Amino acid sequence: MKQLFDDLSFKISKETTKQYSTSFSLGILALSSKIRNPIYAIYGYVRLADEIVDSFHGFDKNKLLSRFRDETFLALEEKIALNPILQSFQETVSRYQIDHDLIRQFLRSMEMDLHKIDYNSELYKEYILGSAEVVGLMCLHIFVEGDKEEFEKLKPYAMILGSAFQKVNFLRDMKDDYDVLGRTYFPNVDIARFDNLVKAEIEKEIAAEFQKALEGIKKLPRSSRFGVYLAYRYYVSLFKKIKKTSAHEIINQRIRISNPKKISLMMGCYVEYKMLSI
Repeated sequence: MKQLFDDLSFKISKETTKQYSTSFSLGILALSSKIRNPIYAIYGYVRLADEIVDSFHGFDKNKLLSRFRDETFLALEEKIALNPILQSFQETVSRYQIDHDLIRQFLRSMEMDLHKIDYNSELYKEYILGSAEVVGLMCLHIFVEGDKEEFEKLKPYAMILGSAFQKVNFLRDMKDDYDVLGRTYFPNVDIARFDNLVKAEIEKEIAAEFQKALEGIKKLPRSSRFGVYLAYRYYVSLFKKIKKTSAHEIINQRIRISNPKKISLMMGCYVEYKMLSI
């Protein structure tokens, strides 16, 4: 009967992904069916942590995140959790032998979001490592299905892709991060002096990371290559829209791509993927 609970746990992680992210949901659908559930489990877990630090206003976020951390490692130790999202996550971590240090680094970045931090270059890199790069590495464990040699070969590419995604998110969410959450992530950038020159420097860095990351996508197993390429193309599309938007507009509105546009992009990506033999 436990299998029923396990199946339900993965379904809840899947539904969490669908409710919170159309783009990632579409990307996961493009993965081989055998690796979709564990990727849903990863997304569900990181989404739950994000909600604690970003959305649960009026509650003791420090206490909630501390409890979440304790419940995470208790679930990993006991190989069971009553929280369905934690249950699917611990099953995935155990099956794919995901390094627990990646989880600790992720939770460290979530903890950083609970404090007002003036980000310098070192703290900026630490935050991106934990909030994005290690999530890419968790997924990579699943993509290579336990092949440690392949994991080490692809590790730098997974990290740089996660970094590019996160920096695009920082630009996309600049208004809400500052107005609602009181955060600015880019080091030594005063939101009051954020202009097109500063924005262009950040964009130059992101463009270089996207270019490098594409090399790694081409080396992924076929079971995951198209799904990751689709996520990559979505973020590149979002990045291009951000580049066309002035610094003034960036700090006054959240840049979005509509759901119909995302679906159209997915269809176009499939043709492109086949033509380029990626």
